[in-house]
Amino acid sequence: MPIFYQQEIDANARLGIWEIKEEESFFKQFVPIHREVTHPHKRLQHLAGRFLLKYLYPDFPSHLISIADTKKPFLPDETYHFSISHCGNYAAAIVSRHYRVGIDIEIPSDKVIKVQHKFVSDAEMAAIHPLTQEDFTRIWSAKEAVFKWYGNGKVDFKKDICLLSYANGDNTFRCLFKKNNSKLIIHTHAFPELCLSYLLGDSVS
Repeated sequence: MPIFYQQEIDANARLGIWEIKEEESFFKQFVPIHREVTHPHKRLQHLAGRFLLKYLYPDFPSHLISIADTKKPFLPDETYHFSISHCGNYAAAIVSRHYRVGIDIEIPSDKVIKVQHKFVSDAEMAAIHPLTQEDFTRIWSAKEAVFKWYGNGKVDFKKDICLLSYANGDNTFRCLFKKNNSKLIIHTHAFPELCLSYLLGDSVS
């Protein structure tokens, strides 16, 4: 079974990364397709992400998932809060019974260095000193996780998501999200050829 990574964050929250090696027919045994996805690989990612929700919490009501106008998937009764990310042959999901969540996975590439001026501010460059492809990927992934956590669209990654510091010892960013003045902690983890970022909760002191 290709569970790539799994973590029980606390008694009420779990996350996982699935390495996609199965055909569509495997996932369709467990979860429905909620929207028309014409590209075969994107459809496989879509199915794998929803399958992972049920893998983490077997009673997750995947058939009740709705899609907001901002394209964020959610459960109308908020039995669970969740977030899904796909990249290459991987799907990631985080699920919490109590808190809003966001997750992102990225495969590092040279492209992130070429576009870093679009999402990294001068203050972040000075505070965090990103130098490598992995550093820029971690910053991009962290901001994507915040974007998904927020869920309402219209976020300027450079102006609205301010990474204040990075603690290398525990792999966390302290962040100020200016859209609603939330103070956040973003957790990151670097695997070979894959970067994970996630957060849960509303604000920290």
